[in-house]
Amino acid sequence: MSPPLLKLGAVLSTMAMISNWMSQTLPSLVGLNTTRITTSDTLTQISPKEGWQVYSSAQDPDGRCICTVVAPEQNLCSRDAKSRQLRQLLEKVQNMSQSIEVLNLRTQRDFQYVLKMETQMKGLKAKFRQIEDDRKTLMTKHFQELKEKMDELLPLIPVLEQYKTDAKLITQFKEEIRNLSTVLTGIQEEIGAYDYEELHQRVVNLETRLRDCMKKLTCGKLMKITGPITVKISGTRFGAWMTDPLASEKNNRVWYMDSYTNNKIVREYKSISDFVSGAESRTYNLPFKWAGTNHVVYNGSLYFNKYQSNIIIKYSFDTGRVLAQRSLEYAGFHNVYPYTWGGFSDIDLMADEIGLWAVYATNQNAGNIVISQLNQDTLEVLKSWSTGYPKRSAGESFMICGTLYVTNSHLTGAKVYYSYSTKTSTYEYTDIPFHNQYFHISMLDYNARDRALYAWNNGHQVLFNVTLFHIIKTEDDT
Repeated sequence: MSPPLLKLGAVLSTMAMISNWMSQTLPSLVGLNTTRITTSDTLTQISPKEGWQVYSSAQDPDGRCICTVVAPEQNLCSRDAKSRQLRQLLEKVQNMSQSIEVLNLRTQRDFQYVLKMETQMKGLKAKFRQIEDDRKTLMTKHFQELKEKMDELLPLIPVLEQYKTDAKLITQFKEEIRNLSTVLTGIQEEIGAYDYEELHQRVVNLETRLRDCMKKLTCGKLMKITGPITVKISGTRFGAWMTDPLASEKNNRVWYMDSYTNNKIVREYKSISDFVSGAESRTYNLPFKWAGTNHVVYNGSLYFNKYQSNIIIKYSFDTGRVLAQRSLEYAGFHNVYPYTWGGFSDIDLMADEIGLWAVYATNQNAGNIVISQLNQDTLEVLKSWSTGYPKRSAGESFMICGTLYVTNSHLTGAKVYYSYSTKTSTYEYTDIPFHNQYFHISMLDYNARDRALYAWNNGHQVLFNVTLFHIIKTEDDT
């Protein structure tokens, strides 16, 4: 291919890449490909990913005002995403504008070259016509040389026409880039007119107030489970890992208990990142072996089921001593009433926003699930609720705001199928799917601080995000 044709190909290729970039990037900037939340009475149309949503609603039967808040999924990576995207986009446009300028100079230079050739070609063509008219008087050799040269120049005529068209397109594109750059600069200046730290602090304060209001007045109802996020691959097929929901924000210790029996070693990591990298900070040798995988760390202590018994143990990580132990009356143990996967998972200890719980089954309740609220210091049963759901038919279960949620399987296709509210002593059948990515769940526990489900999925330690629906009453509601 001749040099002018190669240069033309470079111009067209560059313009195609620029057009493709604009078609993909600009819609996301102006919001053409985002999903808006539409206010509705039905929960299925709420999109909690976009942040805390507060909806007013009609008064209740007693004339008291209520409002609805949907807590979003946790997302720690979205801080100032739009501003950062805008800055990056503006930099790209500015860099592209410079590239277009260089391309334009090159194109203009080539364009002048082709214009000069056009003049020569026109003169040569006229001369050739004259020669062709008088070719009988000229030597055949000279005529053939001129004819060959003309044949070489003829393909440049469409190239010249294309250069003319491309020059106009580049001029138009330069103007569009200039206009876009002006608009982006204006938007950036408008955003820059606000103090970022002040805006961020206002958002943090608002979210803190919403969380405080939620904790004081009511709890949430499970709407959706998303994920999982795979944190690590380690250990056997069965095990447990957890953090303390009552720990301070700076305390992010992780505890790891591999296998469901014949083990007494608890491994501690200072943070999730240390857990992922395997940087173990401390190990604990428990005085008793544990049964199952349904342990819980709560307010600095580990609560677990002693192997081959219905005894619950409270073990302090700070002192390395057993602080309390108590038999859970009538509770089945040692694979009498386990979850569907077995593994001595008869007694499931868990914690939520309200406190410490034990979930198990008894002969007196025909093998159906019993929920007991425990005193975290003495392990005394404060109150119990008898459900009609068979413990052996449950895949796993967890508590959120005093409501027990039960899955129908530990295998692929599992979903939250049943819930029981200890507040109203009522149950309902639900249909909340979640992705059992590694096909075998042997531990599933809710952490109120992280608002997430910790799971052990076939040797994978994973996290599920949960979306909760909250009804928040006014201060006048007593």
